[in-house]
Amino acid sequence: MTIPRLSLTDHFATLAPAYDVVFSDVWGVVHNGSAAWPDACDALTRFRAAGGTVILLSNAPRPGDRLVAQLDALNVPREAYDRVVTSGDITVAEIGKRAGVPVFHIGPERDHGLFGGLDAPRMELIDEADYVVISGLFDDETETPDDYRPTLEKMLRRHMPMICANPDLVVERGDKLVYCAGAIADLYEKLGGPVMYAGKPHAPVYDLAHAVAEEMRHAKVDRKRIVAVGDSVRTDLTGAADAGIDCVFVTSGIHAEELGHRDSPELEKLASLFAVSGVHPRAVMQALKW
Repeated sequence: MTIPRLSLTDHFATLAPAYDVVFSDVWGVVHNGSAAWPDACDALTRFRAAGGTVILLSNAPRPGDRLVAQLDALNVPREAYDRVVTSGDITVAEIGKRAGVPVFHIGPERDHGLFGGLDAPRMELIDEADYVVISGLFDDETETPDDYRPTLEKMLRRHMPMICANPDLVVERGDKLVYCAGAIADLYEKLGGPVMYAGKPHAPVYDLAHAVAEEMRHAKVDRKRIVAVGDSVRTDLTGAADAGIDCVFVTSGIHAEELGHRDSPELEKLASLFAVSGVHPRAVMQALKW
């Protein structure tokens, strides 16, 4: 294979002057679900100190303001970001549009906050609901998407719409990968079910993050002056490309094993990954570092 020219860099500082705003992925760039990565937090803090704006852009199925406590617990300093925008924010807005309509929730109890303060009667039985919100698996330590196939087939017979509050397929938790809501939503869509995806790589969450960035900067922000930082080809890289913004791709996240090694990815495998996806980043870093 002929390896296309890849822009590899060890330091975000070489790229930072070209941008006013960073849309940083959270899980996989800023932390791994167990602990924050100090170099990434330092890089974002330094970018802000130089006048930049940092929006943490996450597919977490919770409103952004409720993610702050989790970031605090993982020792992500508040100096590293201006605001948090999540797929949960989009999901809450979509639930709000369906006031009074009975809903069935697929996901852990910790995500019940999606429905707080909304006129969204949650049904115990799926047959009693008109649509479904999925935020995750009931038990992502043991279950797989196939465990949900009977439920999805029942939904399909009624042509029930699904709102996916977390389009990620998998996410790192420490040193293992666990399934996310997107894996089940993807299966439902392949079966023929209607799915609305609330987060990356889809446009609504980028439009919201852009509006928040302009609010924070009290000025219009050209998308050419925004850069996304992420570790997923499917969500971060593709989403940024579709939104018309640059992307810095971090190799030490969910693609690390398929790239050969977490600390030193194989260039040929990296090039193949981008070629298959049809999108290429502005630059590649092993991990976000100033």
